[in-house]
Amino acid sequence: MLRSLDIRDMLLIDRLDLSFGPGLNVLTGETGAGKSILLDCLGFVLGWRSRADLVRQGATQGEVQAVFDLPAAHPARALLAEAGITIDDDELILRRVNALDGRKTGWVNDRRVSGEVLRQLSEVLVELHGQHDDRGLLNPRGHRVLLDAFGAMDLAPVRAAWAARREAARALEEAEAALAAARVEEEFLRHSVAELDKLAPEPGEEQRLDIARRSMQGAERIRDDVARALQMLGGDGAEGAMVDAARWLEGASDRAEGRLDEPLAALSRALIELGEATQGVENTLAALEFDPHALEATEERLFALRALARKHDVLADDLAGLADQLRGRLERLDAGEARMGALRQAARDAEAAYDAAAAALTHARTEAAGRLDQAVTAELVPLKMERAVFRTVVSPADPGPDGRDVVAFTVATNPGAPSGPLDKIASGGELSRFLLALKVCLARGNDALVMIFDEIDRGVGGATADAVGRRLQTLADGAQVLVITHSPQVAALGAAHFRVSKSVTDGMTTSTVVPLSQPDRVAEIARMLAGDRVTDAATEAARSLLDG
Repeated sequence: MLRSLDIRDMLLIDRLDLSFGPGLNVLTGETGAGKSILLDCLGFVLGWRSRADLVRQGATQGEVQAVFDLPAAHPARALLAEAGITIDDDELILRRVNALDGRKTGWVNDRRVSGEVLRQLSEVLVELHGQHDDRGLLNPRGHRVLLDAFGAMDLAPVRAAWAARREAARALEEAEAALAAARVEEEFLRHSVAELDKLAPEPGEEQRLDIARRSMQGAERIRDDVARALQMLGGDGAEGAMVDAARWLEGASDRAEGRLDEPLAALSRALIELGEATQGVENTLAALEFDPHALEATEERLFALRALARKHDVLADDLAGLADQLRGRLERLDAGEARMGALRQAARDAEAAYDAAAAALTHARTEAAGRLDQAVTAELVPLKMERAVFRTVVSPADPGPDGRDVVAFTVATNPGAPSGPLDKIASGGELSRFLLALKVCLARGNDALVMIFDEIDRGVGGATADAVGRRLQTLADGAQVLVITHSPQVAALGAAHFRVSKSVTDGMTTSTVVPLSQPDRVAEIARMLAGDRVTDAATEAARSLLDG
């Protein structure tokens, strides 16, 4: 509920403090008195798009503050929590300042906020209805939401099905892209895997081959020298000569009177050492023996490993791991088509599930549309529009999270006449009554919003105006409705009555709003009935209207 509205230096208002109550609050006044200024100021503090020249002439800034009662379950609390704003009690204070240079600053309970936060709060705090309102019932983009609220539609199944449908489509799309990319390199993968499998590289193989190659290359260079050395040490060389020398000395030792004993012993020792040396050289020469074809094969494999490593820009020791990696990609490619089949089936299943949920929602909306049409038609009878036809049209639309329907409220003012959008077919007075009948049907059970009707009774009078007033009174039962009206029948039904007037002082025009006591209400309603000259009959008629 809007508890109060305080305005400072805005448009024609110098200072204004208004307090509103539950039920039907009516605002009356002569044309041009400034009733629309109140809506401009309320829209300003709620973050709505507003005119540029809001600051009163001569002032440096304008300010509007609106105080709302906010019950514990009010939907505005969720928006406040999302914005990081907590309130300790049931009082919500919105304040906004407009500087002379056009800068606007807003607060929620003394917490500075953007205009967007104020606009979001306004969606759950206030609902404005009028002949030129593009935020309410005349906006076709909101008709589906209104029908869903009327029919208490459960959108969870179709939203879940839409999410599953999108996820299945996304998974299929990603898999198709991955498979297409894999197919681009399929020839490369198959050739590379075959090449790697044929070579069958092993970790550490390059180092082993390099050592073996260098060993064989070294053996080739020194083997001839070792062989010549062995020849010089063998029986045809030093060993043979020493053996011959020892034999000759042994033959002469008997006649040398012992002088050859030591040389023979030394020679024997030398023969032993020479034998060991010869054996070592023989062993070395044996070790240096290699097959030239083995060197060639070793070099070919070593060069093949290094060439393949350069080709794939990896180390030779990483070739085995690369082979496993490429083989895995190739296996995924080969298995991709089978997986694609499963993903395509999942996408078809998700599409079918969404179609079923959307079709069920369309059916429920169509049934709710019929009930809404009957309810609005019943409301039009006391509003003297019993021949008018109201129809809620549910048409196919592009699929989305809320189904695949577009909803439009259409009217025909007379049977057989073409139907069309509310604001295109109905005249001013007819449109007001259509909107009121529709709002009565849609607002049942919803008292969270403060409903504001801007001259919703324009173009009607007499019994029809009385019927309009009683429908507004019905809406205000258990809720809060603010009505700007020129109809005395509507004004007489208000629980609270405010008069808007304009005066000129020292060349400065000022609008004021004052709450009316019961005698003042009689005078105001008599003025509305009679005009400038209020007669006794008009005063009596005003009393009669107030008495009901």
